Parts: sequence; C-alpha cells; structure tokens
Amino acid sequence: MTMLLTYPKPRPWSKAEYHQAIDLGWFEGQRAELINGEVLYMPPQHLPHSMAILLVERALREAFGAEFMVRGQMPMIAGDRSEPEPDVAVVKGSIRDLKQHPTTAELVVEISESSLHFDRTRKAALYASCKVPDYWIINLAERQLEVRRNPVADRRKEFGHDYSELTIYQPGDKAAPLARPRNKIKIADLLP
Repeated sequence: MTMLLTYPKPRPWSKAEYHQAIDLGWFEGQRAELINGEVLYMPPQHLPHSMAILLVERALREAFGAEFMVRGQMPMIAGDRSEPEPDVAVVKGSIRDLKQHPTTAELVVEISESSLHFDRTRKAALYASCKVPDYWIINLAERQLEVRRNPVADRRKEFGHDYSELTIYQPGDKAAPLARPRNKIKIADLLP
C-alpha cells in the first residue's frame, strides 16, 4: 500500500489574521501583501519603479478625470484570502465615496521588473478573479506595456483565472484605458 504524503504544507492566512499581524507590527518596515492566503514580501522599490508609479498616476489622473480615483499602492479586497496592494488602481467615484477598500477596479497597473513572472501569473489570475476588466503591466526590463483584458475563468490554468486578450505596446505606441477609450496615453510617458 502506497501512502500519499500530505504534510508538511503551508497554513493559509485569513484576512483577519493578516490584519492582526499588521496591528502587532509584524511587517513593520517591510512591503507585504496577502495573496491567496500567503503573506508575500515584495522587493524594495528602486528608483525606476518609484518613478514609473508617479508617471502612471499622473497619466491616469489626466485620462480618467474627477469621476475616478487613482489609488497608489493601497489595498484592494480580493476574496477571503487576498488583499493585494496594486501599484496603481483606478476606481470609480470620489474619495469620500469609499466605505471600505474596493473589491474591483476599472484598471489595475503593476510596475514590474523582478516580479514580472509573478505579475503575469498569480497577480493576473487574482485580478481576473475580481473581474478587473483592464490589467496593465509596465514591464521595465523590456520597456513596454503589457495590456491584459477580458477576464475569464480558466480551469486549465494553475490559478483558475486569466485574461483572454494580451496586447504589447512599445514606447512609440499609445494605449487607451477601456473605461476611457478616447483618452490615449503615450507609452513613453509611463516609462522612467
């Protein structure tokens, strides 16, 4: 008789436990996110990453206008076991409309270099599961914008969700958010 080994295995965290750990100072001075029940430490931000966040925030504020909030590195509720902090998220409404962290967004942007594989896989699946219609990755290594659209459930994929459309934009191109299709943004304006 063959015995299947099921231990050791990680114990998933709940959002309540994650928040209690934050309150106790466990992650003080560290960038951490709760993704699918795992507390993940994010790499430190280098200058190009920080500059890209500021450039993206500025461009999206211009493109979306006052009817939307552009939120930089703020929590988003993504199910019972995830609370990512996207580099930039665009949410409908005004600041005073918020009663809790949003559960979706019109657009999510991740600035990526060392976390590129993670952002293309686990983060993409997470945002697709939250029905974020427009997911952008600023790929600093290749100096391009990766735009993912049309979130779908996909059981063939490791994380159960993905985007069915992918378009790559180069620095000389322009792209428009789905929610503001007339407001084209120069890709070069998003890159540090």
